[in-house]
Amino acid sequence: MRFERAPTIETPRLRLRAHRPDDFEACAAMWADPAVTAYIGAPSTRLQTWARMRGYVGLWEFLGFGYWAIEETSTGRFIGELGFADFKREIAATMQGIPELGWALADDARGKGLATEAVRAATAWGDGHLRSERTVCLIDARNAASIRVAEKCGFLRFDAAATGTTELLFFERYRPLTQP
Repeated sequence: MRFERAPTIETPRLRLRAHRPDDFEACAAMWADPAVTAYIGAPSTRLQTWARMRGYVGLWEFLGFGYWAIEETSTGRFIGELGFADFKREIAATMQGIPELGWALADDARGKGLATEAVRAATAWGDGHLRSERTVCLIDARNAASIRVAEKCGFLRFDAAATGTTELLFFERYRPLTQP
């Protein structure tokens, strides 16, 4: 199944939707925040954020899956993003060609269970739409909050690697078996 645009998914508190140009300022502020990027890399410039947003649109066109903007349904406020990608990472041969789930939330949206709610919605969508029975995620070993989210959502650690002084943990999740 191919999507030219991210489908909208509603949860009790969130709306996962396609990125829009008017998300740029909130998205740029989130990616410039060192608290958000502490376990991901350096804060992003506005140019890097704009390229990231354009790339999200292209993922849906190229792969039939991609990233969503996360919006609070009560306020309509952009609070983060998550989705599936194939980043062509050279560090992880066991992840090649497998949809990789990633997420990032604005600092003031963390600690409220919103990441878990969003990841559960994305994995449920993936169970019905991705060709792969397996999805993966890559998490910095120091990022205890994201590790908890992954584990609560059914991901199990299967490998680890180091890049410089950073230990990265690899997690996988298999689509639940359907009953006949």
